[in-house]
Formats: sequence, C-alpha cells, structure tokens
Amino acid sequence: MPTRLNPYLGFRDNAREAMEFYRSVFGGDLSVSTFAEFSASEDPAEADKLMHSVLVTPGGLVLMAADTPASMEYRPGTNYSVSLSGDDEAELRGYWDGLVEGGTVTVPLEKAPWGDSFGMCTDRFGVSWLVNISGS
Repeated sequence: MPTRLNPYLGFRDNAREAMEFYRSVFGGDLSVSTFAEFSASEDPAEADKLMHSVLVTPGGLVLMAADTPASMEYRPGTNYSVSLSGDDEAELRGYWDGLVEGGTVTVPLEKAPWGDSFGMCTDRFGVSWLVNISGS
C-alpha cells in the first residue's frame, strides 16, 4: 500500500454525528472504532465515543476523525492533524524522524492496541501529525 496523506479532524463528543454528516455530503463508506473497542479510555462516559473513524468516498477522498478525550485539550479551530499511513516502515519512520526534529513527541511511535505502530507529534511549526505504520 502506498503511503497516504490525509486530514484528521478532532471533535468533542460529536465525531460520529460529524462523520455521518460528511458521509451524507460526500457519499462513501464510513468505518468507526470506539474507545471501548480498544480499551483506550478509562472514562466510562467515553466508551461509545469514536477513537478513530475513516470515510472513503467513491472518488477516492479520505477523511479521518475522532473524539478528543476529556483529558486532552480541545479548541475548535485547532482541531485538526495530518495523518500519514501506510505499510512502508522505513519510509514512514524516516518521515517521523524528520517531523520530530525540533518538534514535540506527544505519543511515541510504538506498537498500538490495534496492532500497528502509531505515534503523534507536533512539528517545529506547530502542525500536529499522526503516523500509522500498518502491521508493524
């Protein structure tokens, strides 16, 4: 699979509603995973919130989103990230290494509960990045 670059939107408690709306606008297939499915939050109120969702449209557009946990800051207007995903580990780790130079690692790039390697960082220009390496 080639490496993909996609927008990743953050919401507070309404990611499912937003993604259903975007599906009604753009069409396509929507897949969702909750915090409960991956034991990703200790807050029972967040069990049914979206830990990750992806909308793939017939025209090839890809939009990702999640609910921001209550333990994390949420400010509309800064509720987006850029996602890099694929299965070329050397390529994606190279991108990661470049992005974190002079930046801040918020989640180390390591094995995630869903089986991939995943990390989050903010580069030196203040842009938030998510890197997901499939099957690592």
